[in-house]
Amino acid sequence: MNAREKLKEGNRLYLAEGDGALRERTAREGQTPYAIVVCCSDSRVIPEKIFHADIGDLFVIRVAGNVLDRHQLGSIEYAAEHLHCPLVLMLGHTGCGAVAAALSGHAEGYVSLITDDIRRAIGMETDPLKACRANVLHGAETIREAFRDRPALKPLEIACAVYDVASGAVEWL
Repeated sequence: MNAREKLKEGNRLYLAEGDGALRERTAREGQTPYAIVVCCSDSRVIPEKIFHADIGDLFVIRVAGNVLDRHQLGSIEYAAEHLHCPLVLMLGHTGCGAVAAALSGHAEGYVSLITDDIRRAIGMETDPLKACRANVLHGAETIREAFRDRPALKPLEIACAVYDVASGAVEWL
């Protein structure tokens, strides 16, 4: 079965086994996520599974290396201001390829935009786990700085965590 067929079959199973009533209710009444999660695009990092969340619970922003630019900040702003999400979680993970690429200095093309940002975040750190933590903390500071002068977003809490892809545990920073 090729990739497209796997996606089609997955959607068929989702429709057959998923919570149709919840999908219909959120389609009708809108979404009310309780948290914004900024995380890596890594296929092993699935916030809805990690936090046992359902449709409409999390507003997830995924980008390799969980880096932030104007697009991600705009998405955070939207979720906080219009959906009234009270919490942003910057979620890094162990074994992050983007962090590893930043540490090794080997990235080309558009990927180098991501690794350059991570290198600024981690400074001279060489330990992968410590670099991951530093990258997460840098992201949180970027959010704080971006919304510092936005009184409407002041109740927004910013949390930081690292997900261990092997154990499934979340380390809260």
